[in-house]
Amino acid sequence: MLRKLYDRVLALAASDRAPWALAVVSFAESSFFPVPPDVMLAPMVAARPSRAYVYAAICTAASVAGGLLGYAIGVFLEPVAHAILGFFGHANGPQEFHDWFAKFGLYVILVKGLTPIPYKLVTISAGLARFDLFTFVWASVLTRGVRFFLEATVLKFYGPAILEEVEKRLTLYAILGVAVIVGAVVAVKVFG
Repeated sequence: MLRKLYDRVLALAASDRAPWALAVVSFAESSFFPVPPDVMLAPMVAARPSRAYVYAAICTAASVAGGLLGYAIGVFLEPVAHAILGFFGHANGPQEFHDWFAKFGLYVILVKGLTPIPYKLVTISAGLARFDLFTFVWASVLTRGVRFFLEATVLKFYGPAILEEVEKRLTLYAILGVAVIVGAVVAVKVFG
């Protein structure tokens, strides 16, 4: 089953519809969707390395646009914002994130925008905290751009070797990936 899903993602990544799907996933992930765009970006770059930077630009632009939706949810739809934060394990998140923005401001966006931590937590919380919109936008462009262009560069030059390794040990890497995600969630719950 895992092999079939993997093969379907690679097939979609090589299709003409892939850039649109990447844009939709990147946009939605920044405001409400739980799946990060990396799951599409990686196989798309593997399928067409010459388009790596085009795909990184699509991810960046759509992610920042989706981030503006997340920001708007935080500003205008507080009950929805609280529900989304609660769904991602941050029921007390609004106060926690408000404190982070009050204390660290720009650095919250710069650090969290580069990491695999769900960016929607940052965008919605920035809206709830009424963080400066101009600073939010330029910091989002910077951090999301660095993240996606760096990822695209690594995949462009080392993707075939990485892809070959993943294909040989697909089940092992899937199990390790799930273990890392579960471990991160547990660590956040215990130490966060």
